[in-house]
Amino acid sequence: MMSFSLSPLVTPYPAIAAAKGASNSNEHPKFLSLNLQNGKSKDLVGICLRKAKSCSGTRRRFCCKSQLADFAPVTSAAYGVLLFSGGLFAYTKSGSKGSLFGGLTGAALMASAYFLMQASETKAIGEALGFGSAFLFSSVFGIRLAATRKLIPAGPLLGVSICALVVFTSAYLQNSL
Repeated sequence: MMSFSLSPLVTPYPAIAAAKGASNSNEHPKFLSLNLQNGKSKDLVGICLRKAKSCSGTRRRFCCKSQLADFAPVTSAAYGVLLFSGGLFAYTKSGSKGSLFGGLTGAALMASAYFLMQASETKAIGEALGFGSAFLFSSVFGIRLAATRKLIPAGPLLGVSICALVVFTSAYLQNSL
């Protein structure tokens, strides 16, 4: 008799039917009924998340083991490119030297944060620099949105800045605690 644990399992549909004993081929493979050791049956509904232990003892799990903090270097690179391209776009569209200066400054700060995050000795400094820069740009775009009351371009840039701020805060807190 096969015993199943009640923890979620990942098995392809044919394997589910084989594990169940394929008593009725008309039954839907997502909905299982397990006979427990005490004689009662338990219905399981849904797609399973991990594979049951096989005879070899290996388990294959499909889960994300990364934390939000693992995305801090990628976030700083993407945010820096976004700030640079936004400043360049505003300069070409309206001749705004302030937007070009802000975009270049933001790109330089994010590039510095990215390179500082690559070494373990300076990772905390890079995360703090990324946090400070994202906080600065969140403040700037928040003030600009409140002053102009125009959603474009300050609204989306405020949203992206807050997302970057959350990633950098998470990275700093994870590594410092």
